[in-house]
Amino acid sequence: MFYRLIDNVRCPFVFACLCLIGGGLQAATGANSKQPNIIFLIADDLGYGELGCQGNAEIPTPHIDSIATNGTRFTQGYVTAPNCSPSRAGFLTGRIPTRFGYEFNPIGARNEDPGTGLPKAETTIAELLHEQGYTTGLIGKWHLGGAADYHPHRHGFDEFFGFMHEGHYFVPPPYRGVTTMLRRRTLPGGGQGRWLSDRLIYTTHMGGNEPDYDANNPIVRSGQPVVENEYLTDAFTREAVDFVDRHADKPFFLYLAYNAVHSPLQGADKYMDRFSHIEDIHRRIFAAMLANLDDSVGAVLAKVHEKQLEENTLIFFMSDNGGPTRELTSSNLPLRGEKGTMYEGGLRVPFMVQWKGKVPAGKVFDKPVVSVDMFATAAQLSGAKIPQNLDGIDLMPYLTGKQSDIPHETFYWRQGAKMALRHGDWKLVNMQRNRSRPKWELYNIANDLSENNDRAGEKPAMLKELQNIWRRMNNEMKEPLF
Repeated sequence: MFYRLIDNVRCPFVFACLCLIGGGLQAATGANSKQPNIIFLIADDLGYGELGCQGNAEIPTPHIDSIATNGTRFTQGYVTAPNCSPSRAGFLTGRIPTRFGYEFNPIGARNEDPGTGLPKAETTIAELLHEQGYTTGLIGKWHLGGAADYHPHRHGFDEFFGFMHEGHYFVPPPYRGVTTMLRRRTLPGGGQGRWLSDRLIYTTHMGGNEPDYDANNPIVRSGQPVVENEYLTDAFTREAVDFVDRHADKPFFLYLAYNAVHSPLQGADKYMDRFSHIEDIHRRIFAAMLANLDDSVGAVLAKVHEKQLEENTLIFFMSDNGGPTRELTSSNLPLRGEKGTMYEGGLRVPFMVQWKGKVPAGKVFDKPVVSVDMFATAAQLSGAKIPQNLDGIDLMPYLTGKQSDIPHETFYWRQGAKMALRHGDWKLVNMQRNRSRPKWELYNIANDLSENNDRAGEKPAMLKELQNIWRRMNNEMKEPLF
């Protein structure tokens, strides 16, 4: 009716207006097309030494490795905390989480406490990109508050499919199609060690029971619980591939937060068969989970390729923290320590980025970077006004060679009595339980990557300098919110 009326009037003024409107639409479309799609691919509890591109030949990870092959791999990529929730609070806000009191890692029922979650005052990368016209989606693990105030929709995400707490079973009881290993305090009939059946293993090696991951923690789509029948890694991949497919015509931000390879340990049958040569069932389940994750990343990359989006899509891959070796068998070699510690094994993670034609392919970047840089880089590329309070920096000038200096000179960490600082090549660590009386250790990371040689006794001047820097930065931080 509208077009027929215009055609009948044949008004030059109307025609001119339509041309201007059309031109405006084209200009808007052109502007949006310059905004790259942004994808954050996050593995959960993946050790520094577990990927093929990181030196592990035991478990092939060709799809994740392809990000390094087609882009740049960071050898000194850090996170802002040695465990899940504060680390995510860091890279999603671009800020050291201790600056706004997000210091600890809520688990279990604590996830639903009022006041436990990412503060509303903090701007997430999803909120910032949403205001730039991006369609935003979170698929997978949230772990930044389970109460209604902290729902992902209230932190800038248009779409959410996943769970709210720290973990989730990949397949719920009766655990069909998987081999499951669960922590127990005591084995059936009493005793310690392992109890094995065909598909279910109990182990006491961690000294406690498997956390109640699924209690009050359903899989939800937006805010509504759903029944999910696929292995959870596969379900998240299905949703991610669909998200890319549906939004390929517009700039999008996808935060794909896998809970693999976080416990509980559950390996799908076809992947368990692939690694039947690994004798230790504990390690075999982990290998199955990692290979499943790798194939899932491959499916997302394949969809980006299919939709011809590679030249307009920036993809980051990283782990949220170091691997918990005793729990999962995950290797952080050659680093010392594991998840929860302030040694390199808790804080330095697999970290890489690709963007065809923009990020150099096959490059290894050996200077220190940190997860909050993902926020700053994405924000800059989106055309947004960059918040002044960020701790991260835009990595693109460093990746393209326009800047050759060191992106970061100093890194700060605090979690209760556990504290650390890296300044240049020197690292300050306290793992004592008494924060008021720390026992500082001092390491030269350039010469002692595995932190075996404590230099605190022989380098008192350097020790004092780093302590002073740590105290100065600590005075900028807030006390814990929860």
